[in-house]
Amino acid sequence: MRILVTGGAGFIGSHLVRRLLGSSHHHIVNLDALRYSGNLN
Repeated sequence: MRILVTGGAGFIGSHLVRRLLGSSHHHIVNLDALRYSGNLN
């Protein structure tokens, strides 16, 4: 099975990816923008 994780570099997504890699033999695809979109102004 192939699993697509969006936001996999974030806090929740990274823990999910680690759990999936450690407990399954599935193909994991991690998709993330890898940017900080917050604006304090």
